[in-house]
Amino acid sequence: MKISDFLSPKDVLIDIRAANKQQLLEQLCGKAAANVPVTTDDILVHLLKREGLGSTGVGNGVAIPHARFEALAKPVGLLARLRQPIDFDAIDSQPVDLVFVLLLSTKNESEQLGALASVARKMRAGGDLGKCRTAKSAAELYALMTG
Repeated sequence: MKISDFLSPKDVLIDIRAANKQQLLEQLCGKAAANVPVTTDDILVHLLKREGLGSTGVGNGVAIPHARFEALAKPVGLLARLRQPIDFDAIDSQPVDLVFVLLLSTKNESEQLGALASVARKMRAGGDLGKCRTAKSAAELYALMTG
């Protein structure tokens, strides 16, 4: 599965401002809800429930908050680069500045895992993370993520 299968150029945001994880997730849930038949509050509840199981801050300044929804037929993504890194309780205790929200369907488990694996591979240490952090526009960030 390719990231372009579930991330569109309009769903890439740069220079997002948030004081903390809760505020960031609230903002991103509002943006994500515009693209799916799920409410902002429902997305937030599910993402926070998942965070309660263990932070989705995977290290190297990256977080991949994700949740599953019956109302979705396929994965939907939202990528945000923060203006200032925030604490996300990441596994390496480092602040996070790249966040990929992934909303998954409950119906197709292999598709869910494929989407999550695609994002994790692209956002692992090294690779294009440095370029993602210095991309001058949302279009450039999208091209880096989908290229």
